[in-house]
Amino acid sequence: MPTTDRLKLTILGGGGFRVPLVYSALLGEDSPIGTVVLHDVDHGRLAAIRRVLAAQAASARFAPLVEATTDLTEALTGADFVFSAIRVEGLAGRVIDERVALDEGVLGQETTGAGGVAYGLRTVPVATAIARRIALVAPSAWVINFTNPAGLVTEAMATHLGTRVIGICDSPSALARRVVRALGVPALVPDGSSPSPSADLARIEYAGLNHLGWLTGVRLGSENLLPRLLADDGRVASFEEGRLFGASRLRELSAVPNEYLHYYYDTADMVRAELKAPETRGEFLLRQQEECYRELASDDPLGAWQAALRQRDATYMALEGLGERDDAEGGGYERIALALMMAIARNEPTDLILNVRNRGTIAELDDDSVVEVLCRADATGAHPYPGAVVPAHGIELVRRIKTTERAVLTAAAEESRAVAVRAMASHPLVDSVPIARRLVDAYIARLPTLSYLR
Repeated sequence: MPTTDRLKLTILGGGGFRVPLVYSALLGEDSPIGTVVLHDVDHGRLAAIRRVLAAQAASARFAPLVEATTDLTEALTGADFVFSAIRVEGLAGRVIDERVALDEGVLGQETTGAGGVAYGLRTVPVATAIARRIALVAPSAWVINFTNPAGLVTEAMATHLGTRVIGICDSPSALARRVVRALGVPALVPDGSSPSPSADLARIEYAGLNHLGWLTGVRLGSENLLPRLLADDGRVASFEEGRLFGASRLRELSAVPNEYLHYYYDTADMVRAELKAPETRGEFLLRQQEECYRELASDDPLGAWQAALRQRDATYMALEGLGERDDAEGGGYERIALALMMAIARNEPTDLILNVRNRGTIAELDDDSVVEVLCRADATGAHPYPGAVVPAHGIELVRRIKTTERAVLTAAAEESRAVAVRAMASHPLVDSVPIARRLVDAYIARLPTLSYLR
């Protein structure tokens, strides 16, 4: 267990655009982190992000020391925590993920459908190599994974790191905050911001896989308050998922789905919207970030970064029918990461929705499956609460996606194009062997990191 002295945090993908969000969460005397080591394969991006962090630190009473390196072993050695937020082949790879899928008339999204399978196929080998390196040079480190597809990558790393790798995502906790706000009741929001559990606080019930989960309850004592919310059209319309899915559908589901379920529930509409759009989300972000990184060389790197972040947040999931977000959460994953580090480093137990090994939590999945459920985090790691329930209408979808994820892991381990095709075809948003073959061949042709598939 890490001591309460200032600790070392290594950020993989340290030249990434969202790194200043993580650093901002550490700018306080309560932070357990004394040194932040940025690792990236791109010298220029590392230098640009260091300029932003220096500007953040200039106005802070306490700021961790920042170091940077392109040497992975150097970055990892002596780390107490490792935050993994890599993007193999960068945003240019995401653009290919999206466009190749759309060319076949199937969904082009970075973690869902064909794009998510392609992203997983090229990321799993890299994440696995990183996990092996951590096991060798930093075996006592806790790994917090934000690399997408987060559940799949966490499961790949867990093969070598066991329970010392924990996946995080901001979508479930943001959903919980919005639902609790719409209900107007005091509740224990699982994002590290709520007070300690108490009998007077309602508790969130949430279960599924990463980007494939459902909030099924806001329970106060023996009463589930969620049906009260879903019966009120006005309250449902007051939060994003209510507007996205509609009150009648939520009442049919008796749950509030994670926003990513929109891709599964309204697939044809989503494909049409993406085909009509002037650019994909990846193309927008690539263009925006290229401009942003140039502006980070200006006299006001922090201001340039903040302006780009506001634009990014405001346009998040615009194609999904939300338009510009009126309550963008602004990257709440950094708060979750800090809460998790505090829980482990200082044994400050807290409830968080995390990606962890199932270990009997969801009855329909095996113990080694990484699932996204409510956990109690403390000095010994993250422990899922028993008896998490996936709604009956979601069980088959969860099983199918887990089958796809397992096929991706097998394809990467065996370097097999045939298994990669099987993974692609098994995804319900592809569901075609001929299309899967064409997709895999097109991705291999355009993404050099997939050349291992034979």
